[in-house]
Amino acid sequence: MERQLRLRRDADFARLRREGRAYHSRWMVLSVATNGLTHNRYGFVTSKQVGNAVQRNRVRRLLREAIRALHPALHSGYDIVLVARQSLAQEPYSAVLRIVGSQIQQAGLVMQDR
Repeated sequence: MERQLRLRRDADFARLRREGRAYHSRWMVLSVATNGLTHNRYGFVTSKQVGNAVQRNRVRRLLREAIRALHPALHSGYDIVLVARQSLAQEPYSAVLRIVGSQIQQAGLVMQDR
């Protein structure tokens, strides 16, 4: 993922927790807030509750790949954080893509003309 599309600073994550809108599901939490930029920025959180380091890294890779596939169809100007829950670690990529897509659609971030 390009550097400008990454959400890295703790202050940005804290702002999303404070000001953002959260969408919860059994597999993950999606937090969204406007960022005032011309592009989206994405952050991924996998706590130790998700599993060991191998499982956490796998979940982060799956989430990044799902966002990479969905990014062209999303509205611009948002900070988006995906917080994985333990149940997501057992899912294959196709299920993760479906889960992320439905959460993003629920948040209203998908452009309608695509």
